[in-house]
Amino acid sequence: MYLEKINSPEDIKQYTAQDRKKLAEEMRQAIIQRVSVHGGHLGPDLGFVEASIALHTVFNSPEDKIVFDVSHQCYPHKMLTGRSQAYLSPEHYDDISGYTNPDESEHDFFNVGHTSTSLSLASGLAKARDLKGTHENIIAVIGDGSMSGGEALEGLDTIGEMGTNLIIVFNDNNQSIAEVHGGMYKQFAKLRETHGQYPHNLFRAMGLDYRFVEHGNDTEELIRVFREVKDIDHPIVIHVVTRKGLGYKPAEENKEKWHSCRGFNIATGEKIGKGPNPYFDTTASYLLHRMKWDHRLAAIAAATPSNFGFTPDKRKEAGNQYIDVGIAEEQATAMASGMAKNGVHPVFATSATFLQRAYDQISQDVCINNNPVTFLVTWAGFEAMNDVTHLGIFDIPMLTSIPNLIYLAPTSVAEYRAILDWSINQKEHPVAIRVPLPMFTDSDSPVQISYDRLNQSLVTHSGKDIAILGVGNMYHVARKAAAHLKDKGLDVTIINPLFLSGLDTQLLTRLMDSHRLVVTLEDGVLDGGFGEKVAAFYGPTTMRVMNFGLKKEFRDRYDRQELAQENHLTEEQIASDVWDAFCQLK
Repeated sequence: MYLEKINSPEDIKQYTAQDRKKLAEEMRQAIIQRVSVHGGHLGPDLGFVEASIALHTVFNSPEDKIVFDVSHQCYPHKMLTGRSQAYLSPEHYDDISGYTNPDESEHDFFNVGHTSTSLSLASGLAKARDLKGTHENIIAVIGDGSMSGGEALEGLDTIGEMGTNLIIVFNDNNQSIAEVHGGMYKQFAKLRETHGQYPHNLFRAMGLDYRFVEHGNDTEELIRVFREVKDIDHPIVIHVVTRKGLGYKPAEENKEKWHSCRGFNIATGEKIGKGPNPYFDTTASYLLHRMKWDHRLAAIAAATPSNFGFTPDKRKEAGNQYIDVGIAEEQATAMASGMAKNGVHPVFATSATFLQRAYDQISQDVCINNNPVTFLVTWAGFEAMNDVTHLGIFDIPMLTSIPNLIYLAPTSVAEYRAILDWSINQKEHPVAIRVPLPMFTDSDSPVQISYDRLNQSLVTHSGKDIAILGVGNMYHVARKAAAHLKDKGLDVTIINPLFLSGLDTQLLTRLMDSHRLVVTLEDGVLDGGFGEKVAAFYGPTTMRVMNFGLKKEFRDRYDRQELAQENHLTEEQIASDVWDAFCQLK
């Protein structure tokens, strides 16, 4: 074997072409085997094996600095930089992140998990190099899907003016997560068809030099080109055409399905451990049914149609009422505001971590104008994605800080559907819906038809002395904690707050008549969260308040149960802490 003997890029620099070919085969098989067990990004990494070998053969990392966009193609890089054991030994699969991570290796320069960032980051490295008077190569890797993001175009524009060494490896596989969307992709297709000779060239228009590499999975061709541009004195784009999923037939034939996965049977291609998401299914069925008669309804995606449950066949069914803007959350948000202003109701769905990218547009373009856009905020909460670059725990402070935006947290599929329906029918407010996680499907909270009475919470059980307000996913934990307290003889009030962007002040005031302790539960950070608003309301009073949530910090690849334990968010811990606090009140 070759791979198990590689401890650094220096180990491959004297390889022959035949050695490199065998190494690529080993790397590809290791990726397939690891992802089949551990999960991860399969298609992008399989397509970038040869390019990674060529980069590390020619350039001298970490002196020469390679920056990966979104990190979906960094597995081969990790294999060649001392981390091959994490791809060869199942007991070491969890040793590393799925993204570049400076804590792992001196060959990684940034924690990167959001797209369209590598060009901007690399421009900073290059400028710092020039100011210091050093002479290393700066290499930015970016895929064609990521090029649709505004930050990528901003970075490209800046780089075009810099007039210094910066090598952009443009990995073009004609695919984002789903299909690519946007006018630039017609141009990229023309460049592929004309072997880079098409006169309308985005990169040249931005002031960059340009090289075209037709066979981006040919290691030797790539090595030749990289050697020619090494130590170049100006910015250049190396347009590399690769095949996403190369080496695993199912991934080559269905690139969207195999972009990433949790696990699968290599022989059959059957995926393991991921069932349907009832909320995504509900979204898809509701929107598609309504689109048949409501032609003023539109669904907007930023390259992640799965947040609607929109598979390719469903996207086709939606027709021109479905819009994919590419990896461009800012564009999606501002476009939605424009559509709402002109009499169409847009629904924009994306995960909580990616919605962060559009904070300014939500505030400025949507909410200042009070345009009735519906935002579906998916994968929110600590039990969702757990990589440091993909945390869904900051959404409540972020969104509730914006005036005019109504943020609701349903507790069940039925409640979610009712809120979705209401949000589209109403024309008074922009509305964000915190879509529950798939393990929380049913609750005892009554389902309303209208949510016009803003900030009205639902009392689902009336008790005395103690009231527990459980936000969205945490409503289910509130019920279980209340059951533990009942075993201790305490009949507590249980409340579904529903509205996160405002307080039911009338209810909170009434609670003071018969309650001495109010408890809030949320699965996001406490700082700026829902619980702090409740605590601030009761500040001038004698009401005791306990806030349960997460410490404000970046956590990486955490164990969800351990994080809950650390923050006292299990039903048993909550019940115990509340009991202790109540006993102190006597």
